[in-house]
Amino acid sequence: MLKFVIMALSITNNIADKYFSFLSKLDTSSKKMIILRLVESIEVKKKKDNNLRKMFGAWEDERSSDEIISDIKNSRVDKQNSIDF
Repeated sequence: MLKFVIMALSITNNIADKYFSFLSKLDTSSKKMIILRLVESIEVKKKKDNNLRKMFGAWEDERSSDEIISDIKNSRVDKQNSIDF
């Protein structure tokens, strides 16, 4: 049974056992290479998560609220003038 959890693949113990039985037959250098790649993939995910957390917070802008509202209203597109293909 495969589970998808937030864009990541989660595996059951049965599937993990199948992978392990295959990987246990590899030579030591191949096992180390796989371990290093797995560790790197975990570290990359941690770095991405930390960068995402930095995006949260209060809105920072030098414009006044009236200027922001005006910019939003002026950027709207009139949908009645769409082109039919």
